[in-house]
Amino acid sequence: MREAPVCILWDWDNTLVDGWAAIQHGLNVTFRDFGMPEWDRDTVLARVRGSLRDTFPSMFGAEWERARDVFYAAVRERHLEVLAPMPGAALALAAAAAVGPQAVISNKQGALLRAEAAHLGWAPRFARLVGAGDAESDKPDPAPFRLALAACGVPGGSRVWYVGDTAMDMQAARAAGCTAVLVGDAGHDGGMAKAQPDLAFIDAHALAAHLGALARSPGPLES
Repeated sequence: MREAPVCILWDWDNTLVDGWAAIQHGLNVTFRDFGMPEWDRDTVLARVRGSLRDTFPSMFGAEWERARDVFYAAVRERHLEVLAPMPGAALALAAAAAVGPQAVISNKQGALLRAEAAHLGWAPRFARLVGAGDAESDKPDPAPFRLALAACGVPGGSRVWYVGDTAMDMQAARAAGCTAVLVGDAGHDGGMAKAQPDLAFIDAHALAAHLGALARSPGPLES
């Protein structure tokens, strides 16, 4: 039997929000600047996982810092205008508020992450929004989880859920000792067999309904 959560930690992109248009734009502006082939949306969804500081050095070599600056400038041009909540995300956040404290752990740059949360009016929901560069290492390293959990006032453990959409998110949750919760079928990332979540929900609406039921009737969960 799995105990009910006391804290919910969230991934950001493709879990709570759809901001892929800005990410794709930023990447393609950068690729054009470097004379590299552009990526369509499906390629972006399939390949973007790690933080910029973990991935750009291998993509752009010695000029990765220039690529970083080009990318961030392009993303800042439009990320707020194309940002949209994922279906059911607002309901899931509201339901999670009855369970315990919440925080976000994302590989999006911290300043961009916090600007997006403020733009949606969601920032007050979270004890902390931890983005790439805020900790000494980025997800899937446990370092960002330590910052988020300290802000929530909760120790790590199986009663902390980390909710995400990729196998990396599930890997990060397990590395931090948290319950790995998948939203969606991870079809863009190798599917359920690759993700191997502890719990899975078809979408945020299903997760919201489950959290709402827990709040009304707290007790153990079936594994």
